[in-house]
Amino acid sequence: MAEWSWREVAKAAQDFRDDSIKRVEPPVPNISSNLPRNVANIPRDLLTQDELLITETSPEGLVESLASGKLNSTTVVNAFLRRAGLAQKLTNCITELLPDEALSRAKYLDDYLNEHKCPVGPLHGLPISVKEHIGMEGKGLNAGFVSWWSHKGADDANVLKILWRAGCVFYARTTEPQTLMHLETSNNLYGVTVNPFNRDLTSGGSSGGEGALLGLRGSCLGVGSDIGGSIRSPAANCGLYGLRPSSYRVPTDGWSGTMLSEEHIVAVIGPLSTSLEGIKIFMKTVLSAKPWLTEPSCVTLPWRDQNSQLPIAHGKKLRIAVLWSDAIVKPHPPIMRVLNEVVAKLQSIPDVEILTWQPYKHDEAWEIISTIYFADGAQEEIDAIEASGEPWLPLSKFIIKENHNVKRLSIEEVWYWTSRREQYRRAYAKVWNETATGTGPNGEPEGMVDMILAPVGPGAAPPLDQSKYWGYTSQWNLLDYPALVFPVSKVDPAVDKRDVGYAPMNEQDAFNHQLYEPEKYRDAPISLQLIGRRYEDEKVSEHDSRVRATADRMLQVVEAMDFIKNNIGLPFVNFV
Repeated sequence: MAEWSWREVAKAAQDFRDDSIKRVEPPVPNISSNLPRNVANIPRDLLTQDELLITETSPEGLVESLASGKLNSTTVVNAFLRRAGLAQKLTNCITELLPDEALSRAKYLDDYLNEHKCPVGPLHGLPISVKEHIGMEGKGLNAGFVSWWSHKGADDANVLKILWRAGCVFYARTTEPQTLMHLETSNNLYGVTVNPFNRDLTSGGSSGGEGALLGLRGSCLGVGSDIGGSIRSPAANCGLYGLRPSSYRVPTDGWSGTMLSEEHIVAVIGPLSTSLEGIKIFMKTVLSAKPWLTEPSCVTLPWRDQNSQLPIAHGKKLRIAVLWSDAIVKPHPPIMRVLNEVVAKLQSIPDVEILTWQPYKHDEAWEIISTIYFADGAQEEIDAIEASGEPWLPLSKFIIKENHNVKRLSIEEVWYWTSRREQYRRAYAKVWNETATGTGPNGEPEGMVDMILAPVGPGAAPPLDQSKYWGYTSQWNLLDYPALVFPVSKVDPAVDKRDVGYAPMNEQDAFNHQLYEPEKYRDAPISLQLIGRRYEDEKVSEHDSRVRATADRMLQVVEAMDFIKNNIGLPFVNFV
């Protein structure tokens, strides 16, 4: 590939992708060259009623129908291949479709069910899409770099092996940005992935291909990754559910990227889904496989959903603290409107107590994380970009060249910044502990806030190349807290007026404030996130004369989301 220009490599990548879409039968419909900004409902004009019914069914609904034989996997997979092909034409979200492999797998699963009268596993026949840098044996593994386009996966990533054994079908691979370090999705191989609800806005990143694909219902369950918001940003921007688990819950062996062995800020793999139940299905399937047995870095912590993890089950209130602003960048009017609406509904539930969360030095958190993201001074990213001569994209420049905290760290400096990280984590834990209403028999705090309700970003999906504030997501990566994004509403220019009299707090706040023009953000999904504390090892303590286990904080967040969703009727609007 050395003799190829980066443009020739990009053309080869795009031709390869386009050829994979051409193999779908019946052929993926052509679309108009004059597209509206909101393309979310265009598939409804181009697909059959059966295809629409299948692709707009939740993952839990599909799993049930596939296991019972009401639907066969071949029909389901083909419907998703066709809708994924349309999603590519509408948003540029696909690196490769896998029609031959997917339909062969689907036929095997259909034959198995017919012969054995039982499904292969809990995901029997369910189509799952995958972010490109999560490896598949023999498939490309470029991680958004032109110079890496010829790289191939030596084996399937561990998480994909688990999902495969559970019976799923992999059929689509999705786009990611140059460096994997954007809250948008653009690279020189495939171009820019846009938002299906407003093509002038970003789908988010770095799992933005997954976000756009699921937003258009070209997938119902996808696999993404997150080191600073890369699952939550696309989920929020595209009206989806997305979970950033605590580190070492989901296996990561077999993926591609720079700095794969760094441990200062640990990247994670997690799900994006069109339903909350899809998040649960993914996590339960992966953790039921005991990934710690094959990937020892994974914590030995199963998905314990047999009993409720919520305080409500023990006669106590669910205590939710609201982060209205991080005191650095104030969220745009649509975010504040939706946050107020959700809080008002929560306050009407007798079993819920609402408090205000005071942000603790979130500016210091960004200083720490933006320093230790690139302990080698971003040399691996620089080398990977410059090896092909491809141009630096604006958000790569922003996070590396314009980030004054990026420099090569000595071993002693790595120790120093790791110590700063741990000091900050202890200080934040102290703030959380101080919300306690009492103490246990051993002096431990009890009755603390259960979780934080917060914006996912300082606005809905930003205009292209403008996602320059990471604080509402990277904060929780630094702390390694699980965070679950959920869809709520959409931007309505008639309601979400610009805050004309607002006086920005600082330069970052001023930049974000000037971005908001109501019409520019029309139809953009508005989402929020629930944040829990980092997982805790199983421990026992005497309490009320009985021994009990500490709650799994990640499961508690998911269960709380289920409780909130059912009690206040989320989301407040239909997305597709």
